[in-house]
Amino acid sequence: MSNIKAAFENGKAFIPFITCGDPDLETTAAAVRAAVENGADLIELGIPFSDPTAEGPVIQGANLRALQGGVTTDDIFQLVRELRRDVKIPLVFMTYANVVFSYGADRFIRICGEIGIDGLILPDLPYEEKEEFLPDCHKYGVDLISLIAPTSEDRTAKIAREAEGFLYIVSSMGVTGTRTEIKTDLASILSIVRQNTDIPCAIGFGISTPQQAKAMAALSDGAIVGSAIIKLLEKYGKDAPPYIGEYVREMKGALRETCSEI
Repeated sequence: MSNIKAAFENGKAFIPFITCGDPDLETTAAAVRAAVENGADLIELGIPFSDPTAEGPVIQGANLRALQGGVTTDDIFQLVRELRRDVKIPLVFMTYANVVFSYGADRFIRICGEIGIDGLILPDLPYEEKEEFLPDCHKYGVDLISLIAPTSEDRTAKIAREAEGFLYIVSSMGVTGTRTEIKTDLASILSIVRQNTDIPCAIGFGISTPQQAKAMAALSDGAIVGSAIIKLLEKYGKDAPPYIGEYVREMKGALRETCSEI
């Protein structure tokens, strides 16, 4: 369906997350391009929401700043149209089910397909309720990306069998945010996943250092990083894109080392 598989064709994928509109859309566009230029393989674009239940305080703050700045879903659609003039790597939206519902699911997902969004991540959408969006996603060629968490347990195999695009493996219990240590038995989760699908898997939640990225990529097909990048935006504001580019280059370098060691 989508082009997401291309993100995993050149070794371990590095996937940065950026909240659109924090501190403004011009900075978001510059941050995306800096990430692409420095090795990002796929980018998650966050559509801000007033109650982002999966997020820790860092990304909650980014949502608040973006909303206070007046960013709208239509503004973000236009941002993607402009990015797609030169950004060729896969792009996915990460947002919440209410954002899609309030916009109109068919209309929202149709526009995603038209502007070149490859996938949609809705962390508050229960697996059992994905049929609310799946038919529209299939109609417009947008992968509805599933998440597997430590709490998925006996549903892990079924989620894996029905997955599309890539599987987002949640590394830890709780919300997003950097962690000093990831203690979840991810190897056991990945073992079940590998027995049930050959779709790529990327691990997110809590990853911030090159060492953590290498460890996660040794288990999976890639690493997702959000809070560490949002912290750079919070610290440097409109001047953040070069720092984000440098960070992405360092993290992608660590993943290349993982490939050479395997």
